[in-house]
Amino acid sequence: MARVVCAGHLNWDVTLRVPTLPDPDGEVSIDNRRSGGGGSAANVANGLSDLDIVAVLLGSVGADEKGQTAREELADNGVDVRHVVESESHETTTKYIVVERSGEVMVLGCPGANEAFEASDLPASELAHADHLHMTSQRPETATRLAERARKHDVPVSFDPGRRIDDRGYGPAVTAVEYLFLNDREAALALDAFDLSDQTLVLKHGPEGAEVRRDGERIAHPGYPIDAVDTTGAGDAFAAGFIAAIVDGADDQRALAVANACGALASKSPGARTTLTWETVRAFIGE
Repeated sequence: MARVVCAGHLNWDVTLRVPTLPDPDGEVSIDNRRSGGGGSAANVANGLSDLDIVAVLLGSVGADEKGQTAREELADNGVDVRHVVESESHETTTKYIVVERSGEVMVLGCPGANEAFEASDLPASELAHADHLHMTSQRPETATRLAERARKHDVPVSFDPGRRIDDRGYGPAVTAVEYLFLNDREAALALDAFDLSDQTLVLKHGPEGAEVRRDGERIAHPGYPIDAVDTTGAGDAFAAGFIAAIVDGADDQRALAVANACGALASKSPGARTTLTWETVRAFIGE
């Protein structure tokens, strides 16, 4: 089985479903409240494990019940959490995710332990046996060092830096990876700020599908029309599908089809994670 290391955030998510977002100084009732593990790297690792990939997670939590439960959820789904660092000085990061009925999301974050890990917390043996390293939002110096270490082992690296790509000094990390995952807003910022001529860009257009840009060529997939319930974690499911496909030897068109299917399936159910199986994915894309 292919082996992928995911490095980045592991959080505790509190999801609040509301009929609409309140106006300033306004109030709305909460339709539903649920809690569970989240975080971009953890979500991707969970999706990869669903898709029969050996997923190893590098991240960090606090020495508290939320951190323990978040790790246990992942381990129960087959994710290797041995390299999740437990911080004694920070609590597990909590994100409050407000979802309106259209499926759109607003996120409120509490600082915590999710960037307490170091690149050195991942043993060299894990990279030596990995087929791929996927990084999500984290400290820029950690991401850069992880990419440099992966290169020494000839391990391809992908990076989904997230919404703060423009203010975290990600330049060295962004230009050190092979694959860069960006949504439309992030792409507009990155293309202005960095020389990305050597990177394969995987551009996520939401309901308009996605595309791969490499060496001046563009391969696009239109996506799948759905009625979104909750877009939380859809980008992470997309990344899991794309990576699972490419480590299995798929071409870009096939990888985009699988990725878009995984993102759509995630958007059709509440919460940051949904169960992904190859049977479900193939049925969704009509195979």
